[in-house]
Amino acid sequence: QVQLVESGGGSVQAGGSLRLSCAGSGYSRLCMGWFRQAPGKEREGVAVIGSDGTTIYTDSVKGRFTISKDNAKNTLYLQMNSLKPEDTAMYYCAIPVVCATWRLDFHYVGQGTQVTVSS
Repeated sequence: QVQLVESGGGSVQAGGSLRLSCAGSGYSRLCMGWFRQAPGKEREGVAVIGSDGTTIYTDSVKGRFTISKDNAKNTLYLQMNSLKPEDTAMYYCAIPVVCATWRLDFHYVGQGTQVTVSS
């Protein structure tokens, strides 16, 4: 049974930082990623990290967000710096079917953690 539990969301002002964590169990060494969804908007793939550590980011977060993972702890992270109001969304940890940000089909998805950025 795969479980993904996100934490670390919250409310920050524009320019601030947050670090999201995703504690996982029931899997090992798979591609993992983060996607987000804001009210009234389409889902958006944010970042993925492959089993070999290769990372892919959507253009809007490049240079500001960093995805990483600790295989020993089975934990995925998303360090978010220079946050903007348009980053406001529910953020989900997921195991994607294809290791890419432009594919939004997943084997497993966590319950999500809310990120709110005020201007």
